[in-house]
Parts: sequence; C-alpha cells; structure tokens
Amino acid sequence: MKMNAKFIEERKVGLEKRRAELEKELASSAEQVAENDYDAKFVDLGDKDDDNAAEVAMFEKNLSMEKTLEISLYNVKKALKKIDEGNYGICEKCEGSINPERLAAFPSATACMKCKEKSL
Repeated sequence: MKMNAKFIEERKVGLEKRRAELEKELASSAEQVAENDYDAKFVDLGDKDDDNAAEVAMFEKNLSMEKTLEISLYNVKKALKKIDEGNYGICEKCEGSINPERLAAFPSATACMKCKEKSL
C-alpha cells in the first residue's frame, strides 16, 4: 500500500468524522474547560445513600471515559494538523515513514511500529 494524496485524503475524512464523534461523546459526559481539556459531569440523583452511591459510580465511569476520549481527540486533532502541515505519516521518534497499512488501521498513529514496540 502506497501513501499518495488520495490515501491521505481518505485518512483526513476518517479523522474528521472521528473528531466529530469524539466531540459528541465528550459533550454528553463532560464539559469543555479548555481547548483540549474536559471535566467529567457529576450527575445529582438525590440525597439518599443509594442515590449518592450511584452518583459516585457514574462520576467515576464518566471520569475514566472522559480521559480516554480526551486523549483520543487530542491524537486525532494532532494527526489532522500533521496532514495540513504536510508531515503526516512521519514517525515522531525516528523521523522515518510510518507504514501506510498502520495508518490505514490506526490513522492517528504518531510512531512507526519499530519505535512503538520499543516504547512498550
């Protein structure tokens, strides 16, 4: 698989779609407080012990989900910026090319597989 303008445009369309999905998911469970920062919402269900326990459980779930979505959104935006700057598909660690097959599977990848494996 070769990385040409069509391939990059397809990744861009997919990344833009993913960005919109992530922003929608974040909006449902968190409030944006800065460009790349969200705070999980705390739902008030009532004053009973069972309500309070449910509130804490929901908040913990929202907090965990918010962090995961926030990181994903950051990486998607970063990949889109790289496309705009013309350096998409370049490994941030060794500056070599990221395999197009890796980018097809994981469009927001920032490292080639060799560097990624070293960091694990």
